[in-house]
Amino acid sequence: MKKLLTAIACTFIATSAVADDKVTIEFAYPYSHLFDVTYEKILPQFNKAHPNIDVKFRATYESYEDASNTVLREAVANELPDVTMQGLNRQAILVDKGIAQSLEPFIAKEANFAKDGYHQAMLDLGTFNNEVYGLPFSISLPVGYYNMEVMAKAGITDKDQLPKTWDEVIATCGKLRDAGVKNPMFWGWNITGNWFLQSLMWSQDKPTVNGVDFTLDEAEGLTALNTMKSLFRGCDMQNIEWKAALASFSAGEIGMMYWSTSAVGAVERSMGDFTLVTHEYPGIVAGGPLGLPAGGNSAMLTSTSTDPAVLDASWKWLKFITSGEGAAEVARTTGYMPPNQAANDIILKGFYSKNPTKATAVRQLPLLREWQAYPGDNGLAATQVIYDAIEGIVTGEYEDMQELQKELSEEVQDLLPTAAGS
Repeated sequence: MKKLLTAIACTFIATSAVADDKVTIEFAYPYSHLFDVTYEKILPQFNKAHPNIDVKFRATYESYEDASNTVLREAVANELPDVTMQGLNRQAILVDKGIAQSLEPFIAKEANFAKDGYHQAMLDLGTFNNEVYGLPFSISLPVGYYNMEVMAKAGITDKDQLPKTWDEVIATCGKLRDAGVKNPMFWGWNITGNWFLQSLMWSQDKPTVNGVDFTLDEAEGLTALNTMKSLFRGCDMQNIEWKAALASFSAGEIGMMYWSTSAVGAVERSMGDFTLVTHEYPGIVAGGPLGLPAGGNSAMLTSTSTDPAVLDASWKWLKFITSGEGAAEVARTTGYMPPNQAANDIILKGFYSKNPTKATAVRQLPLLREWQAYPGDNGLAATQVIYDAIEGIVTGEYEDMQELQKELSEEVQDLLPTAAGS
């Protein structure tokens, strides 16, 4: 009996020790409709590798703007998650305000860190003041989505016939409307971070922001605004919320959709009985875009804990989801490209040849440019001002693009810092 009690006592002590060793960290990410399935695949793998770490998922952010706003509020209330996923263009503000922590101390302790697939070009996306603050989790580029059964009504039966310029898109819209298609095209003006405005600017090899200057007042800016107006009017595009647009395309109601490659997986899981083809993003002129903004998000350490065990667990989770199999699940479950050499070259070998809808963005990688943020504390406000202006083009509130260019340029510039930083 004494031996049995001793054994039970030892077991209890051992079990208690295991329970005491369990570390819980909190994690938050955006876009549940895109990434829920990704983390459902990643989490069991992580739990198997790190059974003593419990990852608690917070409510998902609605968008990258919501992610930034939420973290800024949580910082004031001292309620930050340990790890947060933020849009590539929203990292700087968290670094500037001291919310995100440098990952350099953790990287320094890793043996052969580069062998996990990270290489300098990808680390640069999350590097500020020569220190890494974010490890990129996913990279996207804008692409064209096509319902080939609908496109056949315009006489397009092969991907080589798909439109290569926005003028060709407008001409195709006319043919589809003549064939009875009520909503032939959706162009994702309302995607996060004014991404599609930047796509038109980078298509002309022009940044939207140069230092603290908003460049929409230049010739390329007027071309971008006129291109939008021509698309919205020429295709009689409906002003629908982006989730409704994706649902409508997946239901087979829209022939052409221009959106991030990120949604390929979501569309394929929900689409009706039609042939989906993705193709290169059209250009303003023949020859295609000269550049396109890189979308996607990055994992950042925002923990306020001083417990080394919590910080170590947070790093292990952050590293796991951005490297190796974790990064590979991004490509398998979404349309994002994993910014990780190991995932692309080893784990995903042959993946894109078998999944051509997800290969379009990979072909466009040479066009990758920075997804720019508006500098200063009013960056999110500038994003909203531009959003409202573009919606005004969609609804017909604005017709004179030169006048809009002047008004919008002045309003946004007033929100940005001066060259002196005041």
